[in-house]
Amino acid sequence: MNETATSEVVIAAQGLVKEFRSGDSLLRVLKGVDVEVRRGEFLAIVGPSGAGKSTLLHCLGFLDRPTAGEVRYRDFRAASLADARLAAVRNRHFGFVFQFYHLLPDLTAIENVLLPLMIRHGVGAWMGAGAEARERARALLDRFGLGGRLHHRPAQLSGGERQRVAIARALVNEPDVILCDEPTGNLDQATSQQIQEVLAALHREAGRTFVIVTHDEGVARRADRVIHLVDGRLA
Repeated sequence: MNETATSEVVIAAQGLVKEFRSGDSLLRVLKGVDVEVRRGEFLAIVGPSGAGKSTLLHCLGFLDRPTAGEVRYRDFRAASLADARLAAVRNRHFGFVFQFYHLLPDLTAIENVLLPLMIRHGVGAWMGAGAEARERARALLDRFGLGGRLHHRPAQLSGGERQRVAIARALVNEPDVILCDEPTGNLDQATSQQIQEVLAALHREAGRTFVIVTHDEGVARRADRVIHLVDGRLA
C-alpha cells in the first residue's frame, strides 16, 4: 500500500448488480460485487474483456446507477440522490479519463479542459470565474507539455496529446477521485509509458485516489492494489 493511502473508505459498493436489457434478453453484467476504495489509493481493476470492468467503474463514479445493491461516496448514497444532485456530486468530486478521450471536436484543448468548470459554475457564475478558471486550465496544460497547443482542436493533436488534455480536464475541478477507463488502451507503447508516468506522478504528489480499469500490465504494476473481475464477479 502506498504511504499516501489511508484506511478511510471513500467509495464503497455492496452487492452491486447491473443488468441491461437487449430486446427480450436480460444481460446481467455485474453479479453482486463488493468493493471498497480507500483515500489516496491507486486501485487497478483488471480482467478479461466483457468481465464488467467498465460497468463497475461507471457505477463507482456515479456515471450509472446499479440495478441492485448500493454505491456510496463518503456520505452520498447514489440511490438516494435525484439525477441533478447525482450529476453535481459527480462533477465536483470525480474526474474521468477514458480510452477514446471523449473530447469535443469543435472545442480547442483549453476549452475542453474548461468544460467541467463551466458545468459546475453555470452560465451566470462562470462569467465571474472565467479568468481564474482559464489560468488553472492553462497551468495544467503547461504542466503536461501542451502550453503551445492550447488552441488546437483534438484533430490537430496526437493520441498522447489528446489523452493529456483529457487528464487535465479530469483534474481541473480538483476532484477527490480520478477514475480512468483503459487510459493507455488506445496508445502505442512509448506514449502509453508517458501517460503512465503522468498518472503515477499525480498520485505521488497529491495523494489523490485513483481507480483505473486496465489491460496494461505496466499500469497494474504501479497500483497499490489490484482486483480481478471475472464474469461480473470478483475473483
